[in-house]
Amino acid sequence: MRIRRSLALRKSRVFAAGLGSPNMVIESVDLQVETRRRRGQLVAGEVLVMSVRPKASAAGRCSRCRARCPGYDVAEEPRRWRTLDVGTTKCCLQAWAPRVQCAEHGVVVADVPWARPGAKHTYLFEDTCAWLTAHAAISAVALFLRVAWRTIAGIVARVVADGRDTNDLLAGLTRIGTDEIAYRKGHRYLTCVIDHTTGRLVWAAEGRNKDTLARFFDELGDQRAAALTHVSCDGAEWIHAVVTERAPAAVICLDPYHVVAWAMKALDKVRVRTTAAAGTRDRHAMWAVRKNPADLSGEQRTSLADIQATNKTLYRAYLLKEQLREVFQVKGAEGRQLLAGWLSWAKHSHIPEFVKVATTITRYRQLQLNTLDHGLSNARSEATNTHLRALTKRPYGFHTPNALIGMAMLTRGGLCPPLPSRTA
Repeated sequence: MRIRRSLALRKSRVFAAGLGSPNMVIESVDLQVETRRRRGQLVAGEVLVMSVRPKASAAGRCSRCRARCPGYDVAEEPRRWRTLDVGTTKCCLQAWAPRVQCAEHGVVVADVPWARPGAKHTYLFEDTCAWLTAHAAISAVALFLRVAWRTIAGIVARVVADGRDTNDLLAGLTRIGTDEIAYRKGHRYLTCVIDHTTGRLVWAAEGRNKDTLARFFDELGDQRAAALTHVSCDGAEWIHAVVTERAPAAVICLDPYHVVAWAMKALDKVRVRTTAAAGTRDRHAMWAVRKNPADLSGEQRTSLADIQATNKTLYRAYLLKEQLREVFQVKGAEGRQLLAGWLSWAKHSHIPEFVKVATTITRYRQLQLNTLDHGLSNARSEATNTHLRALTKRPYGFHTPNALIGMAMLTRGGLCPPLPSRTA
């Protein structure tokens, strides 16, 4: 009898280790027939059901704080948790889930060492699902794991929430970047905050206004906000106002990409206006004046030479754009001198579009001087935005902003768990 019991315990430990939870005991394994509805029809299939229980040291604990608590009542029937398939057969864990009386959280379902509170899937299943979702399309993951895409969205939300509980993403922030991105038609935006030191997305929320960014500083707290030294952003004045109020010690740096983009838009307007007035059409002209000189093709170089000879106004606008790019490439004290010269040149250029750009740059001049002195840009924020656009296209959009935020934190916030039994 002792030998049989020893063998049974050893088998139980082997199965428990394979299921990723050493704190449970497997009492029996049965192969049962499961009937479910699929596309309006009842479909029968086999499912492997493992009857389990927590070890004595892990039983009778609160599912919120893990404190040992007295029992409150016993469930009328056992519960099931889906775990990874065994071969090609679906597998579930089955156990009794009594409730306990926690002094802090009241009456709650007792903690089980193989699943998160409120989940219908095991840690092993959810971590695997989250990792696959971060690296593949949701439709493919849903087909592979035999779950609905709404189930995957719930799993991602639980994994991200669990990661936030164990990882303080807002700790140690000194240099941050903030930007907004449209996640859906109808002027629906997310405001995202990234950490320049790690490159990770640390916070995201729906909206793009003062109240949205103020919620970030509310979560950050006054003490950690005072530790911020640099904030990169675009020309949105609502960002400047909130940062100035909540983190007065931080230096605001205006992103060079957005400043040059103002010049690019002005250049396009000059090109359209001057070519229309001259009645000329050159299909290479647009890219000839927009692209970097080193990247021009032969036809575009010829087009630029023709513009220099026949369209003096457009060519001066082109030189203004290139000189502004040079300002942010040089940086430092020399960049300050170039910026001052550029502003004088643009204001006296007699090109209305660039006179307007010079006026705008003058209004934000101090922020651009900060950029030249500290060399901080919003490149990491733009990279995050590009990643979020790719995430949005992969499932053809998200129904809710929270679903997109969950995926963003999973992939860009460093909250994606490794594959079970792997460390990286």
